[in-house]
Amino acid sequence: MSDFTGRYVFVGGLHRTGTSLVARLIGHHPDVREITGSPAPENEGCYLQGAIAHTARHGRPAHFATDPQQHHIEGSRFDRLDVRIRMESDWGRWFEAGGAWRVEKSPVNLTRMRLYQQLFPLSQFVIVLRHPEAMAAAMAKWTDRAPVDLIDHALDAYARMEADLPYLHAAFVLRYEDLVADSDGMTARLHHFLDLPPAAPAEPVIDGNLAYRATARLSPGQALKATHWGYAPGLGVQPFDPWLAHPLRAIRDRAQQI
Repeated sequence: MSDFTGRYVFVGGLHRTGTSLVARLIGHHPDVREITGSPAPENEGCYLQGAIAHTARHGRPAHFATDPQQHHIEGSRFDRLDVRIRMESDWGRWFEAGGAWRVEKSPVNLTRMRLYQQLFPLSQFVIVLRHPEAMAAAMAKWTDRAPVDLIDHALDAYARMEADLPYLHAAFVLRYEDLVADSDGMTARLHHFLDLPPAAPAEPVIDGNLAYRATARLSPGQALKATHWGYAPGLGVQPFDPWLAHPLRAIRDRAQQI
């Protein structure tokens, strides 16, 4: 077993939604350790462990989040002690010693939260959303799927994620756009969610959506679904309260403060 006695916070979301940025903002805190110096893209932990296969067919952008075979939950075939032991052993070499928390970021965490809660019972989860129009435009260089299909994929993935939320003890769903609008405040909320004193953001947060103003728009049917998350056609963003759950009310209340 690993000699790490702290806890894990797992960051997940669709590709090109800001998960790497959020993980860095969390990992910059002095009480958090992050994966560094690995050969994996964006230091994603899914590539650095051998307990759950990660081939070119696993975690495939614009596909994985709605693939039933990649939706891992409690009681599934990976819900075993040996899986946890292998994952911690494989990850351990990439984390510096110490810290109350380890942050691990991989897009596929979006579909593994219920499993990871079983493997790491005190873990917490941060899910990052981004306007489906911007995500589709940012994904254009990675896939041949049409923008309308990418938008549908995002909305379906968000719906599946939402169905998993009631099973999680501690989860924080935030939007990339709210992080851009108030990086200091949202970073403080992330740290409060981990019961840590806030630390200043590690880097300036620039609005990446500005590059996608002339992009495919939500159809009327898509817009009806997107409004649930405060998104409107033309990269429109409406008020949205980040979804947050935590078993301790004091921590939940602090993290909900703007």
